[in-house]
Amino acid sequence: MKKVFAAQHPFEAHLVRGLLEGQGIEAEVRGEDLFSVRGEVPITQDTLPSVWVLADSQVEQAMDLVTAYLSKEAPADTEATEWRCPDCGEQIEPQFTVCWKCGTERPEDPPDNV
Repeated sequence: MKKVFAAQHPFEAHLVRGLLEGQGIEAEVRGEDLFSVRGEVPITQDTLPSVWVLADSQVEQAMDLVTAYLSKEAPADTEATEWRCPDCGEQIEPQFTVCWKCGTERPEDPPDNV
C-alpha cells in the first residue's frame, strides 16, 4: 500500500479515489477524520486527507492518473460521458462510481449513457 496523493480537503481526496477506482485501481482515503480538527493539529502532508493505492502493482498507473488530474488533463482512456442511474434515473457525472441520489453503483456497461 502506498500513498499517491495528499488532498487539501476530504472532497478532493474522494474525487481522486473515484478517478482511480474508475480505472480499476483499488484505493482508499485516509486521514479525513483529522480534517475536522484543523487548527488543533498542525496541517502537514501527514495530517491532510490522502489517497492510498492498495496494490503495489498499480502504483505507477495511479501516479500517472494523479499527475493528469493535477495538470487538469483527463486520462485518454477515461470515459468522458455522463451516465444515468439504472435504479432512480438520476443523471450522474462521469467521475462518480455511485449514484448520489440512491447509492446504486455504476454498472460496468451503463445502458443509459446520456
